Amino acid sequence: MEICMTTKIPTLLAVLGMAAILPALTAPAFAYTGQKFAHEAKINIDQARSIALKAHPGKITDEELEREAGGSGLRYSFDIKHNQVTQEVGVDAATGRVLENKAEGPNPD
Repeated sequence: MEICMTTKIPTLLAVLGMAAILPALTAPAFAYTGQKFAHEAKINIDQARSIALKAHPGKITDEELEREAGGSGLRYSFDIKHNQVTQEVGVDAATGRVLENKAEGPNPD
């Protein structure tokens, strides 16, 4: 019985440790810049991410919800990296329409 307990406890601790760490490694962060405006948006961040990634596939490296001219005046802005290029994709927070899809310049926002 002692052998089973000493074997099971470290294994259980390792499994629990991985269960705690794995979501942090695989899921995007829940907080983003401008989250305080989220109650004003008609589409949520998950919907906006999906729209942005359809416009420019890659890995999102930065995301924010900001007030900016054009569209409804509230937009999600994503930096999406694919290979060596970082694309800035803006999604209107009211309509889901892509407002911007261009390579990020030498002086990123």
